[in-house]
Amino acid sequence: MDLENETHVSEFILLGFSEDTEVQPLLFALFLMMYLVTLMGNLLIILATISDPHLHTPMYFFLANLSFVDICFTSTTVPKMLVNIQTQTKTISYGNCLTQMYFCTVFGGLDNFLLTVMAYDRYVAICHPLHYMVIMNPRLCGLLLLASWILSVLNSLLHCLMILQLSFCTELEISHFLCEFTQVIQVACSDTFLNDLVMYFATGILGCIPLTGILFSYTKIACSILRISSRGGKYKAFSTCGSHLSVVSLFYGTAFGVYLSSTATENSRASTMVSVMYTVVTPMLNPFIYSLRNKDIKNALKRILGLKFRNLLFINRG
Repeated sequence: MDLENETHVSEFILLGFSEDTEVQPLLFALFLMMYLVTLMGNLLIILATISDPHLHTPMYFFLANLSFVDICFTSTTVPKMLVNIQTQTKTISYGNCLTQMYFCTVFGGLDNFLLTVMAYDRYVAICHPLHYMVIMNPRLCGLLLLASWILSVLNSLLHCLMILQLSFCTELEISHFLCEFTQVIQVACSDTFLNDLVMYFATGILGCIPLTGILFSYTKIACSILRISSRGGKYKAFSTCGSHLSVVSLFYGTAFGVYLSSTATENSRASTMVSVMYTVVTPMLNPFIYSLRNKDIKNALKRILGLKFRNLLFINRG
């Protein structure tokens, strides 16, 4: 592409949810509350896994990393959205838009890979319990985490570099509350065939392979649970992966909803609402799912909150 034919973009316009000024304070309060709940819930999960020696296992190591990624994932979109709502501005600079796309894709990919690794962890724990600590050793856990980061960063970097090759028209309105690859590509005035091809190819590879791994792991887990004779043993085995299965269903259900809504319908408002589920609601619900369905997490949180409450009483009395 010739440099003189390329349009140099300074900013995009994020249309957001609604232009009704009366609705803006309600949206601001709602998303601020959801963001604070997400931060507090995931921070408590991280604090519990670090402070409780009983939770120093591969399963909770990956859970703490998932909570950290969820915090980062939400923080790439919600603060900017809150600022835009509060200041009644809809613009985002070209550089900030690329940065937001980059980190959204990195942390979204990390969510995907970590859920796959956690499914493998549950597979080893239930199907090969005697060899669990040997197989899921600290070195393997570190390598799996490192591989997840590398793949996510490279995938996001590839998409961003390809976005840099596009030129943009004067119509720079994005019918969304965040800079998303599919939305940004739609406002480009140059040929986006290669971008679309790479995007769908990468989504297929990095989405279908991890999902296949998760389904394979849970198929093996189900077969192992069915071979357990006692009902109590079956319940105990299933309870160790019930929370993860719930999070997987929520994550992939909303993720597929985002891409299906963007391809099957031209209703940008519907696509935006589905994206809210994927980028805001899911990270907020994950800590509740793990804490409510996991006795170890609940006991650790009770000890932490109980200790903080006793310290607070002691300071007030002093």
